[in-house]
Amino acid sequence: MTEEQNNTMPETIPYVVHESEVARLERTIKRLFIICVLLIIVAVGTNAYWIWYEAQFEDIVTTVTQDLDSGDGGTAIINDGVHVNGEDQTVGNDKTEKT
Repeated sequence: MTEEQNNTMPETIPYVVHESEVARLERTIKRLFIICVLLIIVAVGTNAYWIWYEAQFEDIVTTVTQDLDSGDGGTAIINDGVHVNGEDQTVGNDKTEKT
C-alpha cells in the first residue's frame, strides 16, 4: 500500500470499544426513559391535586334585584358602567363567590 491509500482508508475501531459505547448509550437511554415517565407521573399528579383543591370550595350565587325608575317617564338604560339617566347607580348582577 502506498501512503495515499493509507490516509483514505477509515480507521478501524476495536469491537470491545464499540460494545462498551453501545452499553453506555443503552444506560443513558434507560435513564432518559425513566425521567420521562417520572415527569408524566408528576404532571398528572399536580393536575389531579389542582382539581381536588378547586373542588374544596362551594360556589355561592347571589342575585341582587333593584327596581329602576327613570323618574320622568323615560327609559332607564343600564350599561356595564351602570348609569341610569346620567346618574351613577349601584345595581348588582349575578355574582359568584368562593368561600
